[in-house]
Amino acid sequence: MADDYLVRIGKLIRDARQHRGWTQSQLAEALGTSQSAVNRIERGNQNISLEMIARIGEALDSEIVSLGYAGPMHLRVVGGRRLSGAIDVKTSKNACVALLCASLLNQGRTVLRRVARIEEVYRLLEVLGSIGVRTRWINDGVDLEIVPPAELDLASIDAEAARRTRSIIMFLGPLLHRMDHFKLPYAGGCDLGTRTVEPHMIALRRFGLDIAATEGQYHAVVDPSVRPDRPIVLTERGDTVTENALLAAARHDGITVIRNASSNYMVQDLCFFLEALGVKVDGIGTTTLTVHGVPTIDVDVDYSPSEDPVEAMSLVAAAVVTESELTVRRVPIEFLEIELAVLEEMGLDHDRTPEYFADNGRTRLVDLTVRPSKLEAPIDKIHPMPFPGLNIDNVPFFAAIAAVAQGKTLIHDWVYDNRAIYLTDLNRLGGRLQLLDPHRVLVEGPTRWRAAEMMCPPALRPAVVVLLAMMAAEGTSVLRNVYVINRGYEDLAERLNSIGAQIEIFRDI
Repeated sequence: MADDYLVRIGKLIRDARQHRGWTQSQLAEALGTSQSAVNRIERGNQNISLEMIARIGEALDSEIVSLGYAGPMHLRVVGGRRLSGAIDVKTSKNACVALLCASLLNQGRTVLRRVARIEEVYRLLEVLGSIGVRTRWINDGVDLEIVPPAELDLASIDAEAARRTRSIIMFLGPLLHRMDHFKLPYAGGCDLGTRTVEPHMIALRRFGLDIAATEGQYHAVVDPSVRPDRPIVLTERGDTVTENALLAAARHDGITVIRNASSNYMVQDLCFFLEALGVKVDGIGTTTLTVHGVPTIDVDVDYSPSEDPVEAMSLVAAAVVTESELTVRRVPIEFLEIELAVLEEMGLDHDRTPEYFADNGRTRLVDLTVRPSKLEAPIDKIHPMPFPGLNIDNVPFFAAIAAVAQGKTLIHDWVYDNRAIYLTDLNRLGGRLQLLDPHRVLVEGPTRWRAAEMMCPPALRPAVVVLLAMMAAEGTSVLRNVYVINRGYEDLAERLNSIGAQIEIFRDI
């Protein structure tokens, strides 16, 4: 019984720490203890006194003893409201997690500007802290400072945090230059069916990395004598596969050519960051990247990742579904041009400002104003393609958009095993979506949305699509257990409230 209470208290402390936006290392510093001690407390593996609980509560500004178990977070949505005004797009979640992994290449101090404060980032910070990397939020919690140790302590890795993020797979590229053998927990993340890691293995074997997957871990052995002697051809033009190959090539003392590479937004941001580290990358924005690696990277670097085109698309979809006039500022236009072309075909009324540069000096931005429009279903099906095609992560938003358009729209989500299935959750809110097979959905509109109470789908983008439909539905809806949304969006409910939504965050008592 005592062990059960320790586990419950540990989970409560972890929830309070995450709500504060702190890493385990930051809480440890406030308490005058070690990160490993905080890790044990949060796992329920260490006896703690009432005095220590009180100190933790004071540090986190949370009455730990009186609150009891926090439980999962839910959203109560009063729908049927119009949005108005303007909202800024946050920095890219996928770029930020790639840059956190890339910081392992650098022996110097890395500062990342305006990092997305989301669960996916928190999980990676916990993993980094557990292996000895010092991270702290600076400039009133806006920017992130990362300082690596001389030696990484992979034996102490926070396996629980690692398994809750797929991004851990991108530790392979940097780590193969730092040690000749190591272990990593299996990658986790969204429930989107089986997504093989074999394309990663094929690319990284060319740098001498051999992986055996057993007992919930990747067992890695590195042969430093193996070097890529010809161009690496990726068997999948995937974003994280390309990023892993880039991370491996960055500290390879020589020239690495990567073909069939993704040229998507997060890959480009990673390339820009590598150039700030002193690694020359030719072909950025194309499917052939030539990396001029350097064996040692020890620089103090300050970098600003660009804005998130998927968040921008979700905000545009919010305006469309709620029939609102809304200005979405700092939209990375080169990564939304196909989506906007499709929306124009459907009849979207919008305009955009002249282009200007993001803080990284490379990515082109615009401010986009969307107005209420009478939409017609597109003639062609909606389907994703590698950049510069329609973004894979933007496909789900077209399910909600198609639901308010006149006619039938075929959505073909061929990349994931079962994400299309989750889109049919919109039927609970009045949608008319017919699942043709695990990858294809036929959407019929227009839709008269109705309020409902339901569990959050276990995949990030379908979960946000359900939230957008709830915002359009007259009445009060409840979306339960929204952790998956917090993985990819920072303060989404509060930010939507700032432009006219009415969303309340609550927990079960």
